[in-house]
Amino acid sequence: MRVATVEEESRRLQMLAAALEVIVERGFPDTRIADVAERAGVSPALVIYYFKTKDRLLAEAMRHSEDAWYAEMLRRTEAIPDATGRLHEVVALTCLPNEEAPFEESWAVWLDLWAQALRDPDVRVVREEFDEHFRETIRQIVRLGIAQGEFRDVDADDFAVGYSALLDGLAIQIALSDPVVSPERAFDLAMRVAAAELGFEWRPARGRRAGRRTNR
Repeated sequence: MRVATVEEESRRLQMLAAALEVIVERGFPDTRIADVAERAGVSPALVIYYFKTKDRLLAEAMRHSEDAWYAEMLRRTEAIPDATGRLHEVVALTCLPNEEAPFEESWAVWLDLWAQALRDPDVRVVREEFDEHFRETIRQIVRLGIAQGEFRDVDADDFAVGYSALLDGLAIQIALSDPVVSPERAFDLAMRVAAAELGFEWRPARGRRAGRRTNR
């Protein structure tokens, strides 16, 4: 298998970044290969050479964004010894906006991915992979909390399935700018549910660090 050169990988990342920008602006259905090529400063033929189809381009752009989110999550949590603190960071990255990159941009792309996954088997597989990765992240935190005596002994898999769905649902409301569900309220609700289910104490605190789940 041929390994991509540094130049080829750089060009590929440039096209993925351009694809995310265009999809956020126009929505996936109205995004054309030509639009992405123009934004990236390359030819449409080159975009097709790298990604074959628009659906694959969407999936790869999402994968690129997901990788960035998990890298940020690991950066924030690796030095935190307690499971409660790690869970706090995951919820913050999911619900709270970051000044450098508006929350709505990340979830706009996820909404397009979900819609496309209903009809495209290849995109559906990618969606399943992403969701399972998120559930596994939550499972590991819960298992750590149980092992360290921070959390009550719950079924980590059941909790991960339910809690990931809760976070996704709250994030959709934020992405749609629902007047009732602000990012701060979503964060507070999610932490309150976790505290009740896992048996730890949690109180809203001023000065929480903002976070962003990039495309999750």
